[in-house]
Amino acid sequence: MYFIKTPFWLRALYPSLTWRIKEPGKTVYLTFDDGPHETATEFVLEQLKQFNAKATFFCIGKNVASYPEVYKKILNDGHSIGNHTYNHVNGWKVKDDVYMEEINKAAGLIQSNLFRPPYGRIKRSQIKKLQSSNSSLQTIMWDVLSADFDTNVTPEACLGYVLYHTKPGSIIVFHDSTKAWERMQYTLPKVLEHFSKEGYEFKAL
Repeated sequence: MYFIKTPFWLRALYPSLTWRIKEPGKTVYLTFDDGPHETATEFVLEQLKQFNAKATFFCIGKNVASYPEVYKKILNDGHSIGNHTYNHVNGWKVKDDVYMEEINKAAGLIQSNLFRPPYGRIKRSQIKKLQSSNSSLQTIMWDVLSADFDTNVTPEACLGYVLYHTKPGSIIVFHDSTKAWERMQYTLPKVLEHFSKEGYEFKAL
């Protein structure tokens, strides 16, 4: 089970996490999880460039190690990067010390004060450890989930979710991964085109 639009009560339960950006103007924040990926990330970067859009990539440490040139291209194109653990671990299923080791191992390759928990699953105790270990670290969540990772969702439905739920200040999640490729490839160009025509700016976190 997952929420396409993050409900208010969930945001209220975890107020120290960043769910959306409150600022004036028509701005949205595209984020991409699970890369870098040799095909999907290259596609995303090309699409972003066409619309003069900036985004944030929450990278898995082992993928950075596997595709260092793609990772460098993300940085060279002026996008933000964030830590997404080394092996994409589920915080609910591992001990806190193991979780911190995963984050620290990824941090050896990903120099960033942004972190996103894989699957959006993180314990309160892990949040506390993160905040005490690095007071400048921001844990970034989202308020619109594209569902591009869900193989039961059509590309058209994925597009509809994003277009319907996105508002100024929204943080939107896509995935530059093999699993999400079919839906992300269809949806991202149309999202960029739609919100560009509506006068939105795409910013990195």
